This record gives sequence, C-alpha cells and structure tokens, in this order.
Amino acid sequence: MLLGITGGVAAYKSAELVRLMIGAGIDVRVVMTEAATRFITPMTLQALSGQPVWTDLWDARVADHMAHIALSRDRDLIVVAPATAHFIAKTALGLADDLLSNLVLARECPLVVAPAMNHQMWAQAATQRNVQTLRSDGITLAGPAVGDQACGETGPGRMLEPDEILQEIEACFQPKLLAGRRVLVSAGPTEEPIDPVRVLTNLSSGRMGYAVARAAREAGAQVTLVSGPVQMPAPLGVARVNVRSAREMFAAVKTAAGACDVFFSVAAVADYRVKNPAANKIKKGAASARRLDLEENPDILAWVAARPRAPFCVGFAAESEKLSAHAKAKREKKGIPLIVANRVPEALGADDSAITLYDARAAHSLGRGSKIALARKLVRHVAGMLARRARPARAGARRKTRSR
Repeated sequence: MLLGITGGVAAYKSAELVRLMIGAGIDVRVVMTEAATRFITPMTLQALSGQPVWTDLWDARVADHMAHIALSRDRDLIVVAPATAHFIAKTALGLADDLLSNLVLARECPLVVAPAMNHQMWAQAATQRNVQTLRSDGITLAGPAVGDQACGETGPGRMLEPDEILQEIEACFQPKLLAGRRVLVSAGPTEEPIDPVRVLTNLSSGRMGYAVARAAREAGAQVTLVSGPVQMPAPLGVARVNVRSAREMFAAVKTAAGACDVFFSVAAVADYRVKNPAANKIKKGAASARRLDLEENPDILAWVAARPRAPFCVGFAAESEKLSAHAKAKREKKGIPLIVANRVPEALGADDSAITLYDARAAHSLGRGSKIALARKLVRHVAGMLARRARPARAGARRKTRSR
C-alpha cells in the first residue's frame, strides 16, 4: 500500500495507522505533503514503516525523476489519511501540483480517502460537490466521523480512527458477493429482567454476530444489525438497532425482516423470561428470591423462516454435546436452509472458534480461525447458495423465451 498524509492535525493518527497496517502484514510506503511534515515528522513514519518516506516531486532517489509515477506502480491500494478539504478539491478537479497529487492522478490502483476537516468546511456546498465527484469516480470515502474536533467544536469531519480505516482497507479486497443485497443480523445476548437490578442472561459476547455483519457489509450488502447489550462498537457502515430483551429483539427483527434478503440469526436469545418481574429489588431471604416463574420467549428465527416470502435464513447452534445431531435437528425444526454449529464454551466469547455448516446436502467444515475470517467464509458460502438458487429460475426464463 501507499499511504498519503496531508496537512491536518489528524496526521498524528497516521502513525498508529501505519503500525496497524504493518501488524496486518501490509507493505506500507508513505508519501507526505509538505504541509503534513508540519504536523508529524517523516522520521516518525520512516521508523514505523521501515521504509524511506517520500515528500519531494523531484526526489533524486528515483533515477529518471519519475517518482510521481514509479512510487505507485507496485502498490495494490492508495490510502490518503488524513485527506484535507484542499486535497479532496484537487483530486476532484484532477489537479496535480505535488508528489502525492501526481501519484493519485497517475495511479493504476484503487484509492481510499479518509476526510479530516472542521465540520463547517465539510458542510460547505463546494466540499460536498467535490465529495460527490470522488464517489462518482469510484473513489472510496472512509468517513468522516462525527465527534469532537481539534478546534474545540463538534460535528462531522473528524477522521475515522485508525482501526476503522483499516477495516475499510480490508473491505476493499473482499469480493462483493452480496452487492445489492439487504442483510439483517441479530447478535449478542438478551437480558430478561428479574427485578430492577437483576437479569437472566448468557455469556454471549456478540463477537460472531458483529463479525458476520462486518463481513456482509464488506461483501457489498446493506446491513442492519439488531444487537443485544454488548461492549463493542458497530462495524463501520452498519446500521445498529440496540435492544435488551428477547421481545424487544423480536419487535426489531419483525420491523426489518420484510425488507431483507438474508437473515443471519446469530443472537443468543434467551429461551425463557421471568413471567412477572418484580417492581422493586428482591431482598435476600424473600420467598420470591427462591422461585422464578418462567415463560417461553418467542422463537424469532422460526417466525422469520415461516413468513410467506421469507428471506434466506441462517441459524446458529451453540452446543455442548452431540453437535452434529443437534444442529441437524434444529435446522429441520426451524425449516431453514443453513445452520452454523460450534461448541461451547468457545462459541461464547472466544477470540477464535471452529464452525461447521449444515445444509440439506451435507456438512461443511470451515475449520478454525478468527471470528472475522470465519464470517467471511460463511458469507461466501451463503452467496454461493443464493447463486445456485437463482440459476434454475434464470434457466427456466430462457427456456420460456425460446419456446415462444
């Protein structure tokens, strides 16, 4: 990759971005504008990237003085972070008056731009026209975020955090197998109140559901995430609906299910809830502390799968024994085309896992890996099943056309 840094105070975040890129196994070449060197030194970026930093259009280290072309030719991607309003305007107009803008204009690889500017600069009509031009030209915009700014004001224009930019970088290299699809994901645990301070819940961290949401968005889908209470930010570009109880999750899923093409039911929804939660805190030793009357929660996945025009439904089964038998039985009972099975306790909160997919044809092991790696494999499998479903319909349409 080639990382371009322009002159904004958010340039300090670029050091952490380089560190994360190197940790992800990316070969990073850094190009800075002259203004960028006023905010962070080339020496810092050279130490972190392990490579010389480039700033001069006429750098003599390139024998033919073609640095403005040569430095990007072996790169898979150019990322500019931070990208100032001035740089965005130059790129939109095709202007090239320094090394970085020349490299961007002469590139043969994709470009990702992470805007960073005052919120009033971002809101200006001229900036928005330039941003729209970049999007129309196929350039990816990563952000900006809304938040506190160095000027002391708050609003849109803040550069994304380095880990969020890295997510966008990784997304660039994922095949867009779900482009045009609308995906609904449920994730995390639910909490069923016992009294104002106690709940029935489980050990789900939500990591797998959030990984699935991220992988679906990377694959080009429009993603809605219905999430129980977890300690994670939503994946970049994913719309999150926060819920607490199973009934709240059911209501949110019902609202979104009619407009989705695929439903990943990853959430560890409580099977039961307390029938009559106490209005006040139950005191130790009280009779009500020794007995809880429970009633069943709605089966969210079964309800979605039974809809007249149901989306493609993917269930999850976390089992402590008889993994294959229980997963197959659950898939058939729910009436869904695919179920994902893994073992507890690693299914609940572990950083990595091993999962197996069960459909009507066979079992498919996805092996062991990180949650995001497994989620990407799952999305590829689902995309393949969707493509196979679509082929008979297209073939039938062709036969009818020929018969006419």
